[in-house]
Amino acid sequence: MWLFLVLGIVLVLLGLVWTLQGFNVIGGSAMSGSSLWATVGPIVLVVGVVLIVVGVVRGRRRGAR
Repeated sequence: MWLFLVLGIVLVLLGLVWTLQGFNVIGGSAMSGSSLWATVGPIVLVVGVVLIVVGVVRGRRRGAR
């Protein structure tokens, strides 16, 4: 449960930063303004959200036992 939550949070944060860099909102990097990171970032972010949801659902199931 905790592993899913921690990994999910890390991936959401990475995905958010990569997305913002890809759209050139955060500058100062080779990733800034790159369409690759504007595409990869949201995918990583969604995977992180899915992991968080899985972690929460598993935690609730364990708590119900």
